Amino acid sequence: MKRGKQLTIGLLMCALLAGLLSGCGAGGGKTASATEAEVKAEAGSYASETMAAQSQWDGAVMEAEGPPLSHNTEEYNYIAENAFLAVANAPLSTFAADVDTASYANLRRKILEGNEVPADAVRIEEMLNYFTYDYPEPTEDEPFSVTTYIGDCPWNENHKLLQIGLQAEKPDLENQKPSNLVFLIDVSGSMESADKLGLVKRAFLLLTENLRPEDTVSIVTYASSDTVVLDGVSGEEKAAIMTAIENLTAGGSTDGSKGIETAYRLAEEHFQKDGNNRVILATDGDLNLGLTSEGDLTRLIQKKKESGVFLSVMGFGTGNIKDNKMEALADNGNGQYAYVDSLMEAKRVLVEELGGTLFTVAKDVKLQVEFNPAKVKGYRLIGYENRLMEARDFDDDAKDGGEIGAGHRVTALYELVPAGSDEDLGEVELKYGAGNVAAAENGENGGAEARPAEGAPAPGADSEWLTLKVRYKEPDGEQSRLLEYPVDDSAVCRELPPDMRFASCVAQTGMLLRDSEYAGGSSYKAIAAELERIDGLRGDPYKEEFLYLVKRLAAM
Repeated sequence: MKRGKQLTIGLLMCALLAGLLSGCGAGGGKTASATEAEVKAEAGSYASETMAAQSQWDGAVMEAEGPPLSHNTEEYNYIAENAFLAVANAPLSTFAADVDTASYANLRRKILEGNEVPADAVRIEEMLNYFTYDYPEPTEDEPFSVTTYIGDCPWNENHKLLQIGLQAEKPDLENQKPSNLVFLIDVSGSMESADKLGLVKRAFLLLTENLRPEDTVSIVTYASSDTVVLDGVSGEEKAAIMTAIENLTAGGSTDGSKGIETAYRLAEEHFQKDGNNRVILATDGDLNLGLTSEGDLTRLIQKKKESGVFLSVMGFGTGNIKDNKMEALADNGNGQYAYVDSLMEAKRVLVEELGGTLFTVAKDVKLQVEFNPAKVKGYRLIGYENRLMEARDFDDDAKDGGEIGAGHRVTALYELVPAGSDEDLGEVELKYGAGNVAAAENGENGGAEARPAEGAPAPGADSEWLTLKVRYKEPDGEQSRLLEYPVDDSAVCRELPPDMRFASCVAQTGMLLRDSEYAGGSSYKAIAAELERIDGLRGDPYKEEFLYLVKRLAAM
């Protein structure tokens, strides 16, 4: 793309962003629509403005670059959906925390484009964790608060729904420790489009605006080879940083492993002992030189994270994104993975949630739920398929968990079969995941070896439904701390609170997109109608946008 056209598109997108920011507000209270015409009729809503901006943006990209490539080489890891487990066989459910949001932004892009959403692109936990919930602030001596609700399952009247919510402390950006940041930017030929390098540049310009004099910035680019563009520049030198970003151009093959090596070297050279040290990688994940396989890249990152440098990954583009590689890099680099499909999303990740993106408050966070067979016959964890862990790994500090940043929240949902149900759960199903299945079959997380948490009520206690255990490490620590939360009848709600109603709508949408056998009586039309009735949804632009997406799915 020529530089003049890049500038034209950039100015157009900035103008669109300004219009959206000034026009966001509560929309009307229409009921769920079932036709495309009715969906489009909500011209005054945030979502419709987003669609109008997206249409203009797509038109500008088309004019500058021509039609998109007809072939699609996007890659996603296979997801074997969690099945129900019998508490008698496996009373312990163990998984790593996850604050990634890439899946939601990616599927939003596909829905707005009118394209089919691949089942393996749908990670329900990332859909849930994209949104904010009314969880309380944590106490001074804990990094996050824990909230639990139990209520009737909206899509199966014979089941219950359990919601677990963790809320990290909000960031105090004025008193944050200094940051040592390395912008690692893919400038290979596959990034030469407005929705890739063009959007990357504008995203990092937004981040640059929030830098402080005590922050240090380096910029590394990679294509056929790697280049150090800036080396340890003060955040006070915003003009120099912005000029370096604006001058980036794309071309060549993609040797990402070389760029990763150089970025970590610079991060180590400028390491802030009492600060935040992080590499921020921006790419479509399409690597074709050096280390290219997911396994090789994972091993490289696992070695590099021992330096104390965290890694965040931002995915860009369409048609050739390698979601599997980018997720693996972030998961193994003690960071998070976000997909950026617009300047609005860049603003959300790098401005609105800057603290969570840059500042980790707890690492290697693991959750373990022990169900009481007197209350629960069976359960199904909704999502987190690629975060499942063997029960014995919960106490093993050598096993990685997930990282939680300042202000981040983690939401998990379980569908429960109440004790006394005549439903036949059968044996442990292989679909659930090899780690938990093997542990259950070996008696490692079930049977006689299962024990209640220390200090928790005995499994036969009338009021106890479960015990939630959470392990985490301090950002610079190597020894985990254990928190325990017995959950009894006080968590049971006669009516689902607004947060739980919204989360259940998100989960149902994810199940429908995955064509899940567990979706029960869910439908997009019913989900949209329920969303319309939730107090507080109007006025939250991201939740309003989700309502619009569900209506669009219903119309399609």
